[in-house]
Amino acid sequence: MHKALILTLLLAGPAAAADPMTAAEFERYATGKTLSYAVGGEIYGAEQYLSGRRVLWAFRGEECSKGFWYDDAGLICFVYEHDGTPQCWSFFRDATGLRARFANDPDSAELAEVAQTPAPLICAGPDVGV
Repeated sequence: MHKALILTLLLAGPAAAADPMTAAEFERYATGKTLSYAVGGEIYGAEQYLSGRRVLWAFRGEECSKGFWYDDAGLICFVYEHDGTPQCWSFFRDATGLRARFANDPDSAELAEVAQTPAPLICAGPDVGV
């Protein structure tokens, strides 16, 4: 009986980890934080998650872009001021943080959270210091 319970828990663990986060789970996790993401160990960009599902995103070394996110049939979709095309993702949480898979291109590399801070995103750009 004891071995059967352990086997059941081991088999159930990965399945639960494979389920994408709901919009409510994502909102609770991310709001009030700035998260940095990497692909293959290289920093990809960072995003500040504000109240009201607003965001501020920047690719590494580039200007920030304001946007918002919404839930679309279980995907977390972002729309930014520089491009009105929704960018939809599935987010997963594990022991190291978030992982994100781009739904618009399932063959693309997965993003991994590599850092988080409550500090605002520092934006590069032509208007800095003006």
